[in-house]
Amino acid sequence: MHIKLPYFDYLLAAFAKGDASLEKSFGHHVHWGYWEFPEQARLTLEDFSTAAENLSQLIYHAAQVSDSQTILDAGCGFGGTLDSLNRHYQHMDLIGLNIDGRQLLRAREQIIPQAENKIRFEEGNACALPFADNSFDVVLAVECIFHFPSREQFFKEVNRVLKPGGYLALSDFSLSKKLLKLNKLGIAKPLTQGFFGDCNAEYSLEDYRQLAQNTHFKVEFAADITKNTLPTYTYLRSLTKSNANLKSPLINNFNIGFTILSVEILSRMDLLKYYVLAFKKHLTTD
Repeated sequence: MHIKLPYFDYLLAAFAKGDASLEKSFGHHVHWGYWEFPEQARLTLEDFSTAAENLSQLIYHAAQVSDSQTILDAGCGFGGTLDSLNRHYQHMDLIGLNIDGRQLLRAREQIIPQAENKIRFEEGNACALPFADNSFDVVLAVECIFHFPSREQFFKEVNRVLKPGGYLALSDFSLSKKLLKLNKLGIAKPLTQGFFGDCNAEYSLEDYRQLAQNTHFKVEFAADITKNTLPTYTYLRSLTKSNANLKSPLINNFNIGFTILSVEILSRMDLLKYYVLAFKKHLTTD
């Protein structure tokens, strides 16, 4: 199934053309980086790859991951987060879900189970999870929930497939209250309808707390890591310049650069937040 995600169209076209820098940057993890000390970011390819790995680890550590668990990564991209779990834990049953079969094809090709782990990838909708009740110890959603048609429906589905006491951990962008008002004038349009596809960032930390309460979860971890992600933008802009000759049938490099710059400005002005959140399913729903 092909969905409207211009940045994945761009990446896959770049990989097909043999663009080594983009493939090494986003051929494994496809998300922002996390720097514990952002002022020390070196912004080399290796530095960014390490930061992207650090973000995945931050998210799944928030979910209290341990050996011998069954874990679902919803919106798994090219499988980078599952591969990180594969390399750091053993006796795991790891499942990646994505609505875009092209991403799953790449994930299957490049990730090899180790340490007696099992890994499989399935095509499906995160808001209608094709899994039985009480199937998972942990569900992850790394930098993808803003693409889902309904966070509430996703939470309900996650609650259904999680075992009692299981964890959901995710990362998400959130517009500030001030920007939510300005967004009515189209100020945030590059973020919500641009290169990164249709995105809904109109969900605050308070909204998540209410959603957790409504869907029988408890907020276990909430961190604003916006400052720790800021070096990502400088790195992305450097890649845009170095790939000036790459043409995509859907977008051009001016649009990419403008989108990245717009999101960066919003983030540096504290108008766009980046959160890592973890929720624990209630032991009972009474």
